[in-house]
Amino acid sequence: MNRIDLSPLYRSSVGFDRLASLLDSSLRGEQSSNGYPPYDIEVLDENKYAVTIAVAGFGRHELDIQVEKGVLTVRGRKEKTDEDRKYLHQGIAYRAFERKFNLADHVEVVSANLNNGLLTINLKQEIPEAMKPRTIEIDTSEKPAEKVLEHKNKAEEAA
Repeated sequence: MNRIDLSPLYRSSVGFDRLASLLDSSLRGEQSSNGYPPYDIEVLDENKYAVTIAVAGFGRHELDIQVEKGVLTVRGRKEKTDEDRKYLHQGIAYRAFERKFNLADHVEVVSANLNNGLLTINLKQEIPEAMKPRTIEIDTSEKPAEKVLEHKNKAEEAA
């Protein structure tokens, strides 16, 4: 497998450490790429998203959703049942799982709901006012500046 060296990104940028790490980890391949459980990532609006995960057979109390350091983690762990069941065929997977999603800056989890075996996690990106682009008005008046600072060198001051 070819490996791309991202160290120049680390040397020539400040504050983009997470971006370079995300690129590096995605190029290495996802560790849990077994495809279970299947999921969708949907764009609902300009700054609204939804992650839907198929969790058939799991109850609310068997699912755990956490956000830490920009990573959304969804875990499912089926409780043991004391029933002695005899199956002719058991095709429903009740195995434990963990899915991780990297969130962009300022993306927050708004809500989560479980309906018909689908866990939907609603996300919203809220950019702070200080980071939004703003227009600067250009003054076109012909008034001279109120204070003009002059720089005098030492030869002028001595004369």
